Amino acid sequence: MRVLENIISDRGSKYAVSGAPCTSDAEAKQLLKELQRRKKFAKATHNSWALLATDGPLKNDDGESGAGMVILRMLEREALHDHLIIVTRWYGGKHLGGDRFRHVQEAVRIYLDALAVDRQG
Repeated sequence: MRVLENIISDRGSKYAVSGAPCTSDAEAKQLLKELQRRKKFAKATHNSWALLATDGPLKNDDGESGAGMVILRMLEREALHDHLIIVTRWYGGKHLGGDRFRHVQEAVRIYLDALAVDRQG
């Protein structure tokens, strides 16, 4: 699993993005458990994720309303199937309003850019 930490910081909230090849809901939950074995990620406020699996789209907001759909739309746009992307947020005490969706989108973009570089290499 690739983990990119401390990629975005806004008003105290911090973001990370992670991902790995994945083909099912069960596998996604296993990868999430693996990520949360790291104490820092276990203490995160939200671990929102999405996956375009063979049996259809899967997503989980983990309390960050709408975040899973933002990730899912980006996966659909990139036509990236069988790859889980998790956006982690540590809440910093101030509400971000609509900016939180911009940050989720930016986190996914950072991950997708890193993935593209890997595939070229």
